[in-house]
Amino acid sequence: MILEIDNVELYFKEKRILNGIYLKAETGEVTGVLGSNGCGKSCLLNIIFGSLKPKYKLVRINNKPILKPLFQTKLVAYLPQHNFIPGALKLKTIFTIFKVSWKDFINDFDSFSIYMNSKFNKLSGGERRLIETYIILKSNSKIVLLDEPFSHLAPLHIEKLKALISEEKQNKAIIITDHMYRQIIDISDNIYFLKGGSSKLIKDLKELEDYKYLNMNTFE
Repeated sequence: MILEIDNVELYFKEKRILNGIYLKAETGEVTGVLGSNGCGKSCLLNIIFGSLKPKYKLVRINNKPILKPLFQTKLVAYLPQHNFIPGALKLKTIFTIFKVSWKDFINDFDSFSIYMNSKFNKLSGGERRLIETYIILKSNSKIVLLDEPFSHLAPLHIEKLKALISEEKQNKAIIITDHMYRQIIDISDNIYFLKGGSSKLIKDLKELEDYKYLNMNTFE
């Protein structure tokens, strides 16, 4: 499956946020989105998902225009920056509701086995983030949008999550953005850089230095 979004124009009042954005993602690949704070990365994911209506956009799947919000197709799952799981739910209930295997989860993240009967809001911010990201990745959706999945995660959990993303991309098109740019660069097959409302497909990491986003001397 190939997902494309093209000619995105987004304004907040008179301020232009995005203009002429193009992005392509496909099954078997992770597409990373990088850019400075406030450049419109989260807005772009919301536009793709269909929860934010821009002035203009064109979404295509396998070259066919999609005229309704993408979330209505049931092809997409979206991890927003904020928690979406109600805090009062117990973990065993959460995994049942979302039809995700608790057994498989604790096989990958065994330290969570003691939390089966714990309420979601009793976990740390990083633990909640990991569970929500896992549930989105393990959904039946063919397109996955991840906004800041590595936020507050322990280093060991970051590495395990990156391995999971690499595994799940075999059957999904994954679009990911995070302020932890090293992780995005490491996990992504393709990277788009957002600046000045426009998108640029990065073919060489040195381009990120040219855009004054990355210092290659400190990155290595």
